[in-house]
Amino acid sequence: MAASLPHHPVLYQEVINALLPRSPGKYVDATVGAGGHAWGILEASAPEGKLLGLDRDPQALALASQRLSVFSGRFILIQAAYDTLQDQLRTIGWEHVNGILFDLGVSSMQLDQPERGFSFLHDGPLDMRFDPSDPLTASDLVNDLSEAELADLIWRYGEERYARRIARAIVQNRPLSTTRELAEVIRRAVGRYSHDLHPATRTFQALRIAVNRELERLEAALPQAVTALAPGGRLAVIAFHSLEDRLVKQFFRRESTQCLCPPQQPQCTCGHQATLREITRHPIRPRPEEIQANPRARSARLRVAEKLPLGMSIA
Repeated sequence: MAASLPHHPVLYQEVINALLPRSPGKYVDATVGAGGHAWGILEASAPEGKLLGLDRDPQALALASQRLSVFSGRFILIQAAYDTLQDQLRTIGWEHVNGILFDLGVSSMQLDQPERGFSFLHDGPLDMRFDPSDPLTASDLVNDLSEAELADLIWRYGEERYARRIARAIVQNRPLSTTRELAEVIRRAVGRYSHDLHPATRTFQALRIAVNRELERLEAALPQAVTALAPGGRLAVIAFHSLEDRLVKQFFRRESTQCLCPPQQPQCTCGHQATLREITRHPIRPRPEEIQANPRARSARLRVAEKLPLGMSIA
């Protein structure tokens, strides 16, 4: 099944094992893409399991609708960002669900479309929008931000040590209109990297994250996911870079901790109660054979947590 999909769902079996789909459960794929993980969830939750799929990309939703048509009547697809999760569940009348998946970042399908502007390996417009109707593009950031603002963006979202040098080169060579132009400016500014990354990798990542407000949306979506889960329901998140993974890790640790007061404080005054139990203390990574079949999976990290019953504490 997975091999027949238009892309490779990363950590496919690991996600199914983590969410434990069953009939008649309700599940959310908050980044449904072309429907790879959604297929597995619907298949494992047959005959009565249902799935809500969200995605900002209308092209991805069209593919998912076609791919999942064999499960007619058991899924709903909505073009929406995952930080509107509670609103979407309210719209379809679902109060609680049994599992939620976030597969973060850009898909292989999007990277391989030059007209989307996500990749420096293809020449295309500086776009990088998941939702083509959004007003802000990568071109706006590249050509309109000040040198200081660009450097800050590239450092904050790309963790690029040459952020200032790259920002200076961009400003000196503006206007830039294509991915190839931008990648070449970065290559000349940085020169050869001492590791295997293309010199433009981190800058392109930073621009994409900023255009789509990925970290802000994730930070807003995670608490909504916990609220939406029924007790015993599971939340699975696949991250592809350290910024996302760190945010998820810190959220899981905080929500699996009963008290957030300083250790030296004799009595709890924060009133915080744990809502989650971490299933994976350390992230699950792709097996070597998966990385060999799909090199883009190499940086994937899966974290899983389970919703605690109300009022239950953990040791």
